Amino acid sequence: MILRTALVLSLAALVACAGKKPTAQATPAATPTQTASSHAVDVAAMDPAVKPGDDFYEYANGAFMRTAEIPPDRSSTGAFLRVFQTVEARTRTIVEEAARGDAPAGSDARKIGDLYSSFMDEAGIEAKGIEPLRPTLARIAALADARALAAELGATVRADVDIFNCTNLTTARPLGVWIEQDLNEPSRNTVYLVQGGLGLPDRDYYLDASPRMAAIRTQYRAHLEKVFALAGLADPGARAERVLAFETKLAKTHGSREDAGDVQKGNHPWTLADLEQRAPGLDWGAFLRAAALDRQPRFIAWQPTALTGLAALVKSEPLGTWKDYLTARAVDRAAPLLSKAFVDESFAFYGTTLTGTPQQRARWKRGLGVVDSAIGEAVGRIYVKRHFPPEAKAEIQGMVRNLRDAFAHRIDALDWMAPATKARAKEKLAVLEVGVGYPDQWIDYGGLEIVKGDLLGDVERAQLFEYRRQLAKLGKAPDRGEWCMLPHEVNAVNLPVRNALNFPAGFMEPPFYDRGATPAAKYASIGATIGHEISHSFDDQGALFDARGKLENWWTPEDLASFQAAGQKLVQQYDGYKPFPDAAVNGKLTLGENIADLAGLAAAYDAWHGSLAGAKPPQVDGLDGDQQFFVAYAQTWQTKAREPAQRRQLLTDGHAPGRYRSLTVRNLDPWYAAFGVQPGQALYLAPAERVRVW
Repeated sequence: MILRTALVLSLAALVACAGKKPTAQATPAATPTQTASSHAVDVAAMDPAVKPGDDFYEYANGAFMRTAEIPPDRSSTGAFLRVFQTVEARTRTIVEEAARGDAPAGSDARKIGDLYSSFMDEAGIEAKGIEPLRPTLARIAALADARALAAELGATVRADVDIFNCTNLTTARPLGVWIEQDLNEPSRNTVYLVQGGLGLPDRDYYLDASPRMAAIRTQYRAHLEKVFALAGLADPGARAERVLAFETKLAKTHGSREDAGDVQKGNHPWTLADLEQRAPGLDWGAFLRAAALDRQPRFIAWQPTALTGLAALVKSEPLGTWKDYLTARAVDRAAPLLSKAFVDESFAFYGTTLTGTPQQRARWKRGLGVVDSAIGEAVGRIYVKRHFPPEAKAEIQGMVRNLRDAFAHRIDALDWMAPATKARAKEKLAVLEVGVGYPDQWIDYGGLEIVKGDLLGDVERAQLFEYRRQLAKLGKAPDRGEWCMLPHEVNAVNLPVRNALNFPAGFMEPPFYDRGATPAAKYASIGATIGHEISHSFDDQGALFDARGKLENWWTPEDLASFQAAGQKLVQQYDGYKPFPDAAVNGKLTLGENIADLAGLAAAYDAWHGSLAGAKPPQVDGLDGDQQFFVAYAQTWQTKAREPAQRRQLLTDGHAPGRYRSLTVRNLDPWYAAFGVQPGQALYLAPAERVRVW
């Protein structure tokens, strides 16, 4: 996956020279068009006074870094935000047209419009205050015993987790459910049980003894006290203390971010008997009945220590503490949909304290997010009709073919991989399912009830609709063509358990895809993205899956050892990047994305050169073809972020900051030739130190 901040997977391998061209010509139809008016890079964003070999990111983006201003309602700005804003403006038009109420009752357009209108009705929401949440709070307050608690936990489970491809490796609820193809048997879907329930972003926020984290915990405790006070509950300070202490105990049972992204550490097939024996304390029968999972013969416990720990807390903690905890979590989840006091308090902590964002986003922008989360594919269906022409889809599909060919040639060129392993790798590559723009089959929202004026109820019904839609997959064969992203999402994803990729139409905007750019720039941006996602099928996690998506070791021991050794070199390289004196990039946590960046960029370079058919690319903007390619790549990682947001990313995100992702170029030999990078310059790596991936 390219990025997921408001959106993890992934050992590096030694390959032939990154500059080696494919031995066969790329598909002619896949070659992007170049016209007399073609442009290459954003020259105004560059700082030519910086030597590329000293700081390539600043060379490509120095002027941007000096002049860019982070919007007051954002924690960062850069290339991704610019594309997001383009998509956001278009989506606003779609949603506001629907909000006129002209569409037939019950239609998707009417549901889109009614939900958005409900969110925009500030006066109506203010008049209701906390009343929409009262039934939930009353239900929690009435819990009488441990069995009722188990049923409450099960009844409120929702499908809001994506283990393999999002940084959301936990859920806001105490336990998360994810329905996906079984790791061990590709012919069926199964249930994954995932840790969750923390009010802070990650367990380290509770367990790290540093003064900075201690200060955040103090602010979180104050936030909890305000939450209880806003809910009109007595002794809000004492309740806040109990909840913080409870969540600290829960955090101690959680697996780390690194472990949560490791498929081998997460593959624990359990039966109901296993749940009862290995996680005693929770009435699993009551939980599973309430969650409509009582007929499932097996589950995959992704973080067994968290399941065991959660169940133990049901037994050890007083019911009153559980009620306080569930109340706090319910109010925090609902706060953005309630009256202004709740919205402002939620943003003050989760926006300003945790990410440093000083100003809340405009209400219409937040409203689009609510609509997308509830009925987003219906919005996307309209979006692609208006903004993703068939010509763009055809060109990108052609580039996909070229990238696939380039990757196959790179596999053939590996001098360390056994022929049998190469054959398995190419088998997987050949059947890779690639979706461009939008899914072939759209979600049917006919069963989703949207009631204008009932905002919280609408959101809760949408969450339940999606949960039931996911449950309906059980007992059926997996659908490799199903999308996990919205068509207008600004991102791309690899689904290794399905051996499939999604490239949403929303991502296909400059600088990621510009129909007027030179082929060099196109291959460096959207081409490198395509290569990145293909590479996820062969990163430290994706390479563990066979062509059908089964978790199976198809490597010889010698091949695996070479692969792991290269991966460790990349870990060490990224461990050396320090955005702050006291905080570095976590090379292990970000390994999968770093592998995909490197392998994807190398394959994109090969595919571009293959598409030239021996022709020399023209000089544009004072840059020759290779220079255009590498600068365009670095400019896709243009990012300027607030310090709290950067620090949070270092702790919780499987992606390195954009500055360091751009430095992938250090490992490609052609970059050195393109810019005359020499020993003694800061970014120079001796040939033996350059990591070769696929």
